[in-house]
Amino acid sequence: MKATYHNIVKYIYRLENKIAFYPTILSLLGMFFAMFMYYLEGLNISKYIFDHLPWLLIKNVETARTILATFIGGLISIMVFSFSMVMILLNQASSNYSPRVLPGLISNRRHQVVLGIYNSCLLYCIFTLIAIKGSTGNKYELAGFSILLAIVFMIFCLGAFIYFIHSISQEIQINNIMSAIHKKAKKRLCKLIDSEKGEISNFPDSTNWHVIVSKTSGYIEDISLEAISEKLKIKNAKAEILVYKGEYVFKSKPIIKVSEEFEEAAQEDICSGFHFSKSELIEDNYLLAFKQLTEIIVKAMSPGINDPGTAINAIDYLTELLMLRMQKKDFSYYYDATDAQVISTNSISFKSLLYNVMCAVRTYCKHDIILVQKLLGMFNNLMETSKIANINYRSVVLHELDSLHEDISHVIKNKNDLEVLELEITAIKNKF
Repeated sequence: MKATYHNIVKYIYRLENKIAFYPTILSLLGMFFAMFMYYLEGLNISKYIFDHLPWLLIKNVETARTILATFIGGLISIMVFSFSMVMILLNQASSNYSPRVLPGLISNRRHQVVLGIYNSCLLYCIFTLIAIKGSTGNKYELAGFSILLAIVFMIFCLGAFIYFIHSISQEIQINNIMSAIHKKAKKRLCKLIDSEKGEISNFPDSTNWHVIVSKTSGYIEDISLEAISEKLKIKNAKAEILVYKGEYVFKSKPIIKVSEEFEEAAQEDICSGFHFSKSELIEDNYLLAFKQLTEIIVKAMSPGINDPGTAINAIDYLTELLMLRMQKKDFSYYYDATDAQVISTNSISFKSLLYNVMCAVRTYCKHDIILVQKLLGMFNNLMETSKIANINYRSVVLHELDSLHEDISHVIKNKNDLEVLELEITAIKNKF
């Protein structure tokens, strides 16, 4: 039951990040509100307002139809322009920065809400226009209050359009994109670090445990530890997760070890706790932030763009995230109701993470003196953090520092530049 509930929640969460989710919801609200106003007009609400505030209502049927028709045409134009701006934003972000940043831009709730406001107002105006009756000499038959609300909604749409232009112009700036990536990843990392505080491992050895393989393929989007724990209770078993979020898992690859042997049907139930997807979001997996920032650096330093300023800013964000990652353990545990460690979860090691980042960054930045100095500053900060977080990470950082030193010694030919960089590298090693 809990697994089904978790699946429903995850499905709704994925829907929420689709560009059409909020526009669809708000459009339905606009349509239902128009029907509700039609019901109120049947109760002569316009007559009541006309008796008390006649100057608020339109008294001519043709004027009302002209206003609503103008609103409908104007809203369609605004919507076409707004959707075009969104597509331009996505295309430019994909071409200049990284295709991986697109899910984060598409899931921008503010833009979805603005587009939904347009569509809901458009549907409201259409249904209100249909509901207008012809002139029969009775001045109270005109849906004056509904038309008044249409005017108010249109003014609100114009304000939303101005906000949308401002927001889209800010959203397309690379500094804001990187800041949003950094903020989401930092929030996720801090949450994971807080959950590991005071954690002491007494988990049993899993060498001879039974292996369960994946029944499908795709990216590991999320792992429902609570649902898996419920299945393990059947035999009072423990489990070790062999994959990590963001990893692409092939069918029939081992994904979990269990201390007790389960039947085929029970194994499928356990595998249902692994949620697969063809896309990734930083809110689910902080590793995506490292991939996005790394690709932004690589793209910025490509010959076609050549933007070292963006690369420098991205290295600053990477440095802070790596310093945070050093405070997180490579393994963590899920506890049951009795505070017993039931599931051991796996994540990509700091060694592999740093290597994957530096492997790409070194390739494109090793020829630029300024960027190499920026990377040396990053290593210096990581070494400082290793004294506090985990001293075992110091050898990992030094290994990548040696790799960078080897690369620049083959690429940089200017003796003065090379001497300056070697002095900085020696200072970092001697300092620690």
